Amino acid sequence: MRKLLLIAPLALAACSQEQPEPEPTPTPTVAQPRTLAAADLDLATLGAKIVGPQGPEVETVLSAGNREVGKMVSFVACPEGTEECKPGEMPEGTIYTYVHQVTLAEAQEPEAEASDGPEALESPPTLFRMTQKAHGFNRAVGYSNAQALDALGSEDAISITSDDGRLIWRVVEGDGWKPGSTLTFWWQSTLPPAGPADAYLLEVDGNQAVAKGPFPAEEIDEKSANKPE
Repeated sequence: MRKLLLIAPLALAACSQEQPEPEPTPTPTVAQPRTLAAADLDLATLGAKIVGPQGPEVETVLSAGNREVGKMVSFVACPEGTEECKPGEMPEGTIYTYVHQVTLAEAQEPEAEASDGPEALESPPTLFRMTQKAHGFNRAVGYSNAQALDALGSEDAISITSDDGRLIWRVVEGDGWKPGSTLTFWWQSTLPPAGPADAYLLEVDGNQAVAKGPFPAEEIDEKSANKPE
């Protein structure tokens, strides 16, 4: 009987050692914004514009509350040498250039500053961004260097990042965006626009204004679309 009692604890110890260790639970990785290389805008490399229901350009007023903060004029063009830009008739692999010209409103009378109160430690950001993912984005993106020099005081005043597929043009240098001046932002996609959409946003002087402009629809996987349910 004493031998059996000695053997039993040894057997239990062996079984406990053979049990597999629990697998570690994977921790999801949060994608960080990626900085993109900015290229200058060269209108000479663009062909004909797409003509939509509103014509070759889409104009929208940028408003924050009951105040106009600017205007945006957008268009989409086919590559250089294209005389008529009709997406349904363009060859496969055509690259479409989306162009957005944003002009700030003229300066208004400044409000009286309060004599007392905490000082502002950081000025609000100035940026132009997408509120939806840039479908078909081919990593070609930029802005007009000449306009940045005129409106901000520096050709390198704007940084561009991709945050979860949404493109952001942010003013990081210069003397501030001058009222009444224009900045032109551009990017390219392998997809034509599906129509104007509230897919853009301007943030300046602490005001946010939603902007309507041409935007591509999400690309549909044909295999998934044709797969029977």
